[in-house]
This record gives sequence, structure tokens and C-alpha cells, in this order.
Amino acid sequence: MKLITKTDELAAFCKPLAEAEFVTVDTEFMRERTYWPKLCLAQVAGPEDAAAIDALAEGIDLGPLDELMANPKVLKVFHAARQDLEIFYLRMTQVPQPLFDTQVAAMVCGHGEAASYESLATKLAKAKIDKSSRFTDWSRRPLSERQITYALSDVTHLRVVYEKLKAQLEKSRRLPWITEEMAVLNDPATYRADPEQAWRRLKPRGSSPRLLAILKEVAAWRERTTQRIDIPRQRLLRDEQLLEIASHAPKTIEELALTRGLGRGFAEGWQGRELMEAIERARALPESELPVRDRPVEQLRAPGAVVDLLRTLLRLKAEQAGVAGRLVASADEIDRLAAGKRDLPVLKGWRREVFGADAVDLIEGRVALALSGDHTRLIPVTPAS
Repeated sequence: MKLITKTDELAAFCKPLAEAEFVTVDTEFMRERTYWPKLCLAQVAGPEDAAAIDALAEGIDLGPLDELMANPKVLKVFHAARQDLEIFYLRMTQVPQPLFDTQVAAMVCGHGEAASYESLATKLAKAKIDKSSRFTDWSRRPLSERQITYALSDVTHLRVVYEKLKAQLEKSRRLPWITEEMAVLNDPATYRADPEQAWRRLKPRGSSPRLLAILKEVAAWRERTTQRIDIPRQRLLRDEQLLEIASHAPKTIEELALTRGLGRGFAEGWQGRELMEAIERARALPESELPVRDRPVEQLRAPGAVVDLLRTLLRLKAEQAGVAGRLVASADEIDRLAAGKRDLPVLKGWRREVFGADAVDLIEGRVALALSGDHTRLIPVTPAS
């Protein structure tokens, strides 16, 4: 068990890792009471050594860790990397590279739709992980031996998991697939919370451009405000309140105060004043500048029978390829494909080879699905003379 609490200890630990082929990495953080994630602990394992780095230790400088994360010669291996990478991006203003995500690799290798680290450690590393500290408060000090042991287990067994998955990928010649999948994780835009795009994750009860303009403005206000004062979005203003304000577009503080659960104190304070200013900005927009939402899938007129056939084909091709179907194509992509859309990820790269090309052939009548005993298979269709 190794806990690092001093900068010189961290520098000494990281120095030999600069020559390692790869390191495994995990983090423990808190964000229940904040907008931004608060790094509490970082775990790193090299070929022979592993340590938990106390990010909250008094006076510690995480510079040596940041240098290791930015070292282009050392592969950084994570499991389900998205949130861990966000933390490092916010610290370093760059994404640690190069990257390898064992959850993505597991899906490519046929280990299920979203293989957990615990299941992979059990299956590939023959390890049993004690998950009793999983939901512990990582911001409290001192850390217990149980907490540190649990935290280190998330990177020590990951070394074996990575090596086993890499061997499987090399044998199946699918390492290039992982390179394609890392594109989103390598993109800094993945970790930027753009206030101007915050409205797109909400589902208003209407779709008029003016309503969407108000929703866009008030959602952007909430995002900028919560970023500035570092509190969760829902603590400032809940989604349902945001949607109600956009729907009713109050014209006065008195009308704003009638929003369910908002209260006169909020409406008459600085929050209410800034909200009303956001609403007025949206009202002042000319028609030509009003936002529009992408047409929902249900308006694309995707034939239900075609969707069902494509889902069946996806299961068939995913099983044959030994890859998770969810990684090949999402439900939304299947619907869009059935509706005639063609500029889709499923029709590019390895996804096209595994499923996309056959899916288009099925839609356009060049192949058909046939039952063969308990199995489904594709058969070519002879054109009518």
C-alpha cells in the first residue's frame, strides 16, 4: 500500500514511469456539491509499482503527474475513461495522450455491451475486488487502509486486463478499431461545457423557434452561472423549472415568481433579474436568428418493419464479429438508417465492414434475411428479370 502526500515523493514515483511502455490510471473525485469535479485521489500503476496520490494533501504540487499524463511516449490506460479524462483536461487544458480505454476494447473483443472493471478483473486477471469502498467520501481525511487498498486495486489489476485485451486485439487484428474509437476521447471538445449548447440536452413541450430561443438563453445563463459559482445545475434551477420558464416566458418578476418551486426570494434577487434579462434577449432576436432543433427521429418516417429488420441484422452481424452491438450502431442510428439517412458513423470505417454495408444492401433489396434452423443468415437476392 503506497500513499503519496508530498511533491518530492510524487516526482520520485513518476520519474521512472516516463520510460514505461504504459501506465494504468484511475481517479476518485467528488462533484455532488459542485459544478466542477473535485479531484481527491489519483491512482497510477507502472510495470512494477503503484501508488495512490493524495490530491488534497497540504502543499502537494501535482505537476509531476501532469507531466506524466502529457508524455507522448507513455500510453495511458483507463477503464471507462470519460470522467477521468475530463478531470485531467480541466487541470492541464489538454487531453492525456496517447490513450487506451479497456471498456471500449472489451466491447470490441466481445465482452459485452458495457463490461465493468470488476467483471474484466475477475475474468481476465482472476482477481476479486472488494467494492465496499466504492461509494465512500473521498474528500474526507485521513484515508483508511481499506480505501487506499480499494483505490489501488483499480489500477493494479488493470495492467493485466490491458495486456490480455491487447493480445486479443492483436490476434483479431482489431487494434486499428480502437484507434478509431479513441477519436472522441482524444477530442478536447468532448470535455468543454459550452453554455450556448446547454439547451440541446433538454426536452421542451413545444418546438416553436421563439420558445427554443428563450430556452437557449435561460439554459446558457444557468450554465454560465453554475460554472462561475461552482454549484450543480439542479441546485440553482431544476430542469423542469427551466422548461416551465421557457414555455410561459414570464414578462415580469411577479410572473416569474409563480414558477413552481421557485419562490419570490429567487425571483426578486439577482438570479431573477438576470433570468428576466435572458428572456428579454430571446424576445428581441429577429426571426432569422431563432434556433431550430434537429428533426426528431419520429418525424423521419422510418418504416417500423425496416427498423426491426435492421435490429435483427445488427444482432446477427455483432454475434458473428464477436463485438458488442451497441458499439456498432446506436438505436438512433438504426432509426435514421431506416429513414434513408446515409451520413452516419455506422457507414464508415470498421462499422461499415461489420454491419453498415450489409445494412444498406438489406434496405435496398440486394440481400435478404433468412431463417436457417435456429439461426438467421443473409442471402443474396436475384434481381427480377
